[in-house]
Amino acid sequence: MNTEGKANTKTGKKFALPPDAMFSQRALLALMFPLIIEQLLNSLMGTADTMMVSNVGSAAISAASLVDSINNLVLQVFTAMAVGGTVVCSQYLGRKDNPKANESARQVLLSTLVIALVITVVCVGFRGPLLRLIFGSVEPEVMADAESYFFYTGLSYPFIALYNTAAAVYRSEGNSRLPMGVSMTGNLMNIVGNAILIFAAGMGIAGAGLATLISRIFIAFTMLYFLRRPGRVMVVNHYAAIRPNFSMIAAILTIGVPNGIENGMFQFGKLAIQSTLSTLGTTALAAQAMTQTLEYVSSMAGIGIGLALVTVVGQCMGANRPDQARMYIKRMTFYGEIAVIISGILLFMLVGPITKLAGMEPESAALCCKLTRLLSVYKMFAWALSFVPAYGMRSAGDVKFAMTVSVCTMWLCRVVVTIFLVKVAKLGILSMWIGMFSDWTVRAIIFTLRFKRGKWAEKKVLRD
Repeated sequence: MNTEGKANTKTGKKFALPPDAMFSQRALLALMFPLIIEQLLNSLMGTADTMMVSNVGSAAISAASLVDSINNLVLQVFTAMAVGGTVVCSQYLGRKDNPKANESARQVLLSTLVIALVITVVCVGFRGPLLRLIFGSVEPEVMADAESYFFYTGLSYPFIALYNTAAAVYRSEGNSRLPMGVSMTGNLMNIVGNAILIFAAGMGIAGAGLATLISRIFIAFTMLYFLRRPGRVMVVNHYAAIRPNFSMIAAILTIGVPNGIENGMFQFGKLAIQSTLSTLGTTALAAQAMTQTLEYVSSMAGIGIGLALVTVVGQCMGANRPDQARMYIKRMTFYGEIAVIISGILLFMLVGPITKLAGMEPESAALCCKLTRLLSVYKMFAWALSFVPAYGMRSAGDVKFAMTVSVCTMWLCRVVVTIFLVKVAKLGILSMWIGMFSDWTVRAIIFTLRFKRGKWAEKKVLRD
């Protein structure tokens, strides 16, 4: 008797989707893979960006790292708004209410643009005092480069906000290929622009900021052009005629505000850590900058799966199918774990050649290799459970719980532990990663318990 064949058949049936599944395996892959590729390309281009800036000198890469800490905080606000729009659009699509899905897309574009313009005025207009308030103890050369880089990247905020929102609208209806193509083109423009402006034009770090601005202008207007073309489920046009629909904006903000607070507090925590680490010297900062970039790379496939899960769970909950939402969260968390393991193995093996290619100074390169290999091993055990299920539960409307957990673990585990280990235990740059590991572990435990108890499935996003 072929017992092995029977066992494999049972395993295949257990893993197979039910006949009434809202998303087939092919539809899941069609949604996930472009998102994974887009996130990976974004992070790889970010790595290439960091490597190009690192060739300008340690002051330049340290300045870019400090400014990107603020940039990431701002980008998280835009991402939160885009996620809010994705959830509302997806749930209306799950209800088969296309007109309201279309209107919600218009409202998230309007509200995100207004927020982005306000942030740009504040950050660009007060960039000097803001940088000195947060990073006042850094070397004068680093501060001068930071102000120059912050000027151009701050001007790009409205454009990256519009791109993120327009891309989210596409993804909410299950189309992630077009945003991937536009993002890929923009990233290539950024790299070419870096080569021309940093090296050929001799602009240094200012050239990196200007290249970022130009590429973000391109991707924003390209996505807005495609968004207005007919023949899609949601078509957004006549942009100048969009007027506030406050009830729709409220539904979007129900998701966007807690998600934005969560992301914002997360980035504020990182800024607090960065401010503490900034006293450790340029060598440590350069190693930390590259290690953070590589850690971000290794997260991209899992983040892409999580973003796909937002659309899937949103449509399931809109169709009043929490049972299917639960099934897809389990399945896609498994995919996320596989993705993190593969990316971790690759990162462990390639970090040495990457630091050499980046032209890092020997001492910074050695420290970067040590930190990167440590995090790539631990990440395999905790990262997927601490992040992927939360994407799905937020899409179901469980945003306040996710916000509370994420803020508490960030500040109580990551920030407090890091500051203690730097100031008291004198563990140096390693302190930040020990704090991060404790954060991942606690988050993974809490979110797993929340998912199993099922309270997340009782939340409501749409009231009408």
